[in-house]
Amino acid sequence: MSDTTPDPSATTRRGGGRSGRGAKPRGLPQKPFRQPKRRFPPMRIVSDDELEAIHQTSLTILEEIGMDFLNEDARALLKQAGANVDPGSQRVRFDRAMIEQAIETCPAEFVLHARNPAHHINFGGDWVAFPQMASAPNCSDTDKGRRPGNQEDFRNLLKLAQSFNILHLTGGYPVEPVDLHSSVRHLDCLSDFVKLTDKAFHAYSLGRGRILDGIEIARIGRGISHEQLERECSLFTIINSSSPLRLDDPMLQGIMEMSARNQLVVMTPFTLAGAMAPVTIVGAVAQQNAEALAGMAFTQIVRKGAPVAYGGFTSNVDMKSGAPAFGTPEYMKAQVLGGQLARRYHVPYRTSNVNAANTVDAQAAYESVFSLWGAMMGGGNFIMHSAGWLEGGLTCSFEKTILDVDLLQMVAEFMDPLVVDEDTLAMEAIRDVGPGGHYFGTPHTQARYRDAFYAPLLSDWRNFESWQEAGSPTAIEKANRLWKEMLAAYEAPAIDPAVVEELDAYVAKRKGEGGFKTDF
Repeated sequence: MSDTTPDPSATTRRGGGRSGRGAKPRGLPQKPFRQPKRRFPPMRIVSDDELEAIHQTSLTILEEIGMDFLNEDARALLKQAGANVDPGSQRVRFDRAMIEQAIETCPAEFVLHARNPAHHINFGGDWVAFPQMASAPNCSDTDKGRRPGNQEDFRNLLKLAQSFNILHLTGGYPVEPVDLHSSVRHLDCLSDFVKLTDKAFHAYSLGRGRILDGIEIARIGRGISHEQLERECSLFTIINSSSPLRLDDPMLQGIMEMSARNQLVVMTPFTLAGAMAPVTIVGAVAQQNAEALAGMAFTQIVRKGAPVAYGGFTSNVDMKSGAPAFGTPEYMKAQVLGGQLARRYHVPYRTSNVNAANTVDAQAAYESVFSLWGAMMGGGNFIMHSAGWLEGGLTCSFEKTILDVDLLQMVAEFMDPLVVDEDTLAMEAIRDVGPGGHYFGTPHTQARYRDAFYAPLLSDWRNFESWQEAGSPTAIEKANRLWKEMLAAYEAPAIDPAVVEELDAYVAKRKGEGGFKTDF
């Protein structure tokens, strides 16, 4: 795979919008859309022998204790593949060799296709992708405060995801629009993903009907045939096991429908040490690994070679309150260890940018920095909840979105390689200035100063007097102004009218049928 994201000058498919690169940025100044690539080796937090001990412990868990699969069709597939399914029970046990053989067909790298070919995403290897936050029940800003999710805020957050080039795709509903009825909510939301963005998106595996709607809307949005969709991964879903050691019915329906059609499953146990997993980080990650291996193996039983990613979401809880803790040293250790395991299995690694702060303050910033640092050092390829996460995931914040965009741009800049050559060594500039001078006015500086350093969105490097004259804006006040400026500058990406017509007809048809009525 090349060292750049797919060429935007390539032939666009029906439904493709304007290129995200090369065009003049609207709203806030920012660099063109591009996908970062890690230029340094990920960190190893345990030795090879210790990693093997964790792997073998995970296989022992699956072999001796087993895992509950709460779907009859899934158990039938597993039994046919050679798993030990308890008669009259939902418990499935796996032979060690069966797991190891199954995960051998998981692809190491692949492309997630977007409506706009300039926004295709490389998955795996050293590539890194930053999706927007997903699945918050509430949203907030400093004007209206904290409030339940609604369609207007949902759409505004999607517009921000489209507008910021550092956000490579959407990660799910940034906030749950509870003012839409649950039977048809997914139809409106998925339709908005197609119309308000031209980036890759997610569909929730909440039963067979919803995920099939997601697959069809992804196909319509790209304007491609069912055959092309099966050749080109165009949708992803997050599969959370119900820790400890269970995969529930709707999630299994999601795996079976997505993997059968060659779409991406991100298998992510949600293991909180001390609550749904052992209190030790190593024990919690061993359980996380067992659940991830079982889910990844199942995707390959459904269809060999189906795209799948290893998801890690292990953290600790506050043992006094039971509340999840994020952005902690324990969370970072679990991130790095999860990445080391994912690399052992040669699969892409999903981790997250999270925090437990209740407002956009110093805690929100430093816990997010810890999370991002753990993600980068752990070799994360797909950093879920990259922008907006607040309050342990209960709130998507407009101001936190801006803070995170700032952090992500810094991370991307950090990952850019250092070039050492005659030009960057600047020997001639050093000769020109000599002892006791300065470099502000040298030709070398003037020719490069606009691109020499990343300019943060929220930092204010003026002296105190000029900062005070400007109204002494705090970071959160500036973030409030910036997200409004970005929304004011938003333009919907171009879309083929035939795609809109087909999409609207499909949504209307499914709503006329009653949408999706929960059957689990």
